[in-house]
Amino acid sequence: MKRVVITGMGAVTPLGNTVEEFWDGLKNGKNGIAPITKFDASETGITVAAEVKDFDPTLYMGRKEYRRMDLYSQYAVAAAVQAVADSGLDVEAIDASRFGVIIGSGIGGLIEMESGIIKMHDKGPKRVPPMFVPMTIGNMAAGNTSIKVGAKGISLDIVTACASATNSIGEAFRNIKHGYSDVIIAGGAEGTICEIGIAGFAALTALSESTDPDHASTPFDKNRDGFVMGEGAGVLMLEELEHAKKRGAMILAEVVGYGSNSDAFHMTAPTPDGSGAGEAMKMAMQEAGIGPSDIDYINAHGTSTPANDSAETKAIKYALGEEAAHNVAISSSKSMTGHLLGAAGGIEAIACVKAIENDYLPPTIGLNEPDEACDLDYVANVGREKQVRYTLNNSLGFGGHNAVLCFKKWEEA
Repeated sequence: MKRVVITGMGAVTPLGNTVEEFWDGLKNGKNGIAPITKFDASETGITVAAEVKDFDPTLYMGRKEYRRMDLYSQYAVAAAVQAVADSGLDVEAIDASRFGVIIGSGIGGLIEMESGIIKMHDKGPKRVPPMFVPMTIGNMAAGNTSIKVGAKGISLDIVTACASATNSIGEAFRNIKHGYSDVIIAGGAEGTICEIGIAGFAALTALSESTDPDHASTPFDKNRDGFVMGEGAGVLMLEELEHAKKRGAMILAEVVGYGSNSDAFHMTAPTPDGSGAGEAMKMAMQEAGIGPSDIDYINAHGTSTPANDSAETKAIKYALGEEAAHNVAISSSKSMTGHLLGAAGGIEAIACVKAIENDYLPPTIGLNEPDEACDLDYVANVGREKQVRYTLNNSLGFGGHNAVLCFKKWEEA
């Protein structure tokens, strides 16, 4: 089996539009949540979201290119261009047929979908834009990225709701591990801060109704009342170890484990006992060849919904056992970024890699009143220095999809 390492990363997030800006915001507990500005949300009952700010697509693509993409696809291409640059990969010098892209999106081009349907309703079907279909279908984050960077290998869109990016990275890991590819850009992208996106999740009573950005996304807090919608993209450059070493690439971390399964329980609720996500965590550790006491940090799914956070706490105890669960540091990036749905696992994988690189744990902000059902160490409000060798990244999606990745500090042996 091949070893798989990370040689580049790219991010577009509510905390900043590069990996360094994102990590700086996470490390310092910056809140990326603010009043919604992208549309008039007054009738939805929801007032805040975690919007991407000051995004300039011209830094990554020409005007003709980005005008043919929904925003989620623009985010994906921007993050991928960053990752290629960060990795130092010369696409002309490699076998492009073994260079792939696996970028998932939970929903796809929802903004263009909403706009196109409104136009059809108001002006008739002949006024639907010619690029409506290519701009709305979910595979175009991967497709447009492949076109942009010249990747002629595997190209997939994995759709598992909020686990999409983590499944994408995991399947890319397996693809390289078993020798089918040399390099794969993997992660997720999402752009759903629009009227139908907010209204749809509000109708599920899944979103926080708080009007205060500092008390809207509060994972593991007793007073949490729902998640906050976020947007953006996060991708990793996964590369076979010898391929990376041969070209002198800088290795950021290693992917060593992946677990994926189904709760087979409910369309939107997790298994109350945490066994589904817990088994996925066990799978990731088993593939990595480690035990519960080896895990130094868990980036939790931590959505700030009452059902998720208590069930995930049980899942961590189920997977690690009571003693190790109480000794491991856990935090939720969503306290600062909101929930990026299909892109969440992408930026949270980056958070894990940066925690490993910097031996630093980002906090869970807004955690002021502990919940009796959430009694673990969630690195409340202030980050901390700690040696980090192994991390887990949890992503749990509607439909019962569970995906967990295990990352390791880079070591030659």
